[in-house]
Amino acid sequence: MSLPATSSFTEIDTALARLSQGADDLATASLADRIRLTEAVLQRVQRTARDWVQRCCEAKSITTSHGRTEEILGGPGTVARYLRLLANVLGQIVQTGQPTLPGRVRPTTVDRLAVPVVPARGVFDALVFTGLRADVWMQRGVDEANLHGQLIDNVVRPQAKPIQLVLGAGNVSSIPVTDALSKLLQEGVPVLLKLNPVMDYLKPVFDEVFAPLSDRGWIQIVAGDGQTGAYACSHETIGAVHITGSHHTHDAIVWGVGDERAERKASNRPLLDKPMTSELGNVSPWIIVPGEYTERQLRFQATNIAASLTNNAGFNCLTTRAIVTSRSWPQRERFLQLLREALAAVPERVPYYPGARERYTRFSGRDIDDTHKHLPWTLLDGISPDTQTPLFTDESFVCICAEVPIPGSTETFLEAAVDFCNNRLFGTLCSAITVPDSFRRTQSARLERAIDAMNYGSVCLNQWPGLVYGLMTPPWGARPGGDLRDVQSGLGSVHNLYFLDLFDKTVFYGPLCNFPKPVWFPSHQRSEQIAWKLVDLFAQPGLGQLPGLLIPALRG
Repeated sequence: MSLPATSSFTEIDTALARLSQGADDLATASLADRIRLTEAVLQRVQRTARDWVQRCCEAKSITTSHGRTEEILGGPGTVARYLRLLANVLGQIVQTGQPTLPGRVRPTTVDRLAVPVVPARGVFDALVFTGLRADVWMQRGVDEANLHGQLIDNVVRPQAKPIQLVLGAGNVSSIPVTDALSKLLQEGVPVLLKLNPVMDYLKPVFDEVFAPLSDRGWIQIVAGDGQTGAYACSHETIGAVHITGSHHTHDAIVWGVGDERAERKASNRPLLDKPMTSELGNVSPWIIVPGEYTERQLRFQATNIAASLTNNAGFNCLTTRAIVTSRSWPQRERFLQLLREALAAVPERVPYYPGARERYTRFSGRDIDDTHKHLPWTLLDGISPDTQTPLFTDESFVCICAEVPIPGSTETFLEAAVDFCNNRLFGTLCSAITVPDSFRRTQSARLERAIDAMNYGSVCLNQWPGLVYGLMTPPWGARPGGDLRDVQSGLGSVHNLYFLDLFDKTVFYGPLCNFPKPVWFPSHQRSEQIAWKLVDLFAQPGLGQLPGLLIPALRG
């Protein structure tokens, strides 16, 4: 597999000139035209999917069927779902002037409206993702009459807008695609997509996928290193920048490095004086509320967390980094034993992402033999919540997870755990809470207060936050409230296919034990077959797709 050449500065200039020419066309394109182009891109996603996934597997040294499943779901599968649902929603806007929500808006006990976004209609979510649902909790003061604010105007009454640079992620192949499409097709912004050097190998695929849009001058794709990105950031025709990456990279772009960064932050003089949106790292917590769980429930939740740690070899911003337990919980040791067993059952992976070995040593305190090709799944249990450790203050972005037992009574645990996550762990992106069924039944108001207090863009009950990202209808990003000087997990959001404005967070609900077995579990025996069927379902939804999807799911 040959890699594309780095885009020269002249090629970037040419790409930006093409985008400038296409800006008026984008602003005047009808909704029907946008829907047609969305469908055209979707068909190209389906057509290129095999090549797309094969390139990812070669680059990441993936040899297992489940590893290929991750690349299908994290690549063409997710993009196909996004495009199918976007086409559906744009069609609804044509017919009624606004999206058709998949359920009724309801009040919460914390003075917020909860807007349903999962299961989505038109793609058989209720059958494919049985028992899962998600609501977007709006900011206080938002009522049903102003759920969408001015966001729908971006597609109904578009105006010419400055070109936006999208600095793509290097870990998950759907991220740069859906970031760019969110800006382009939902916000009406021409996009220069600059690929991360770790993912340059996908440029030929992305060139083909985006051809219906790039031919119109709505998007252009370039490749290259940090110098390429710096040149594009500073270019006079770039009006705004979006990045998915680390907060370290974000701050280097916005504030500079070394002493210059500190001086600029102190005087609030950003080096990059352009609007900036971002999705950055997170020390993603998973709280285990103490209670009496069955052995099956303990095992399922342990497997669930193990899957969240091992997915993509641990190179995700939504990888579980801190498991928060109660020191006095009688089932704690059994749960940790089941978690270790679940991790041991997953084959170790080649650490394909640059710097992984150094980060592993720094965060784990353990040396790795350079002759060993893989990094071990590492659970560091019994870490005191009072410890001063980078495990709490920075994202390791490697296959390490800390278990943090909090002292105190069961009665005060949930509030103490929320306080620990909010005030000791870096980031505001996503979180999860495992909750006993009895607690959800008898203390629902208390649980809603805890969810409301969680300073994260998504809070997931009994489920991995990767679902909030992958299902596409919820907004994806940090909880609103950050700023450039303390950016935490970022500013702004992507996806948000129901065009919800002024939201606070996504709340995702699921059972303690899913059935059928989740396709993202490494132990699933038919996950690759199901993943390819999902691509086909999203590309061409229909009842005829369901037997080939549901039968292997039930046998998983």
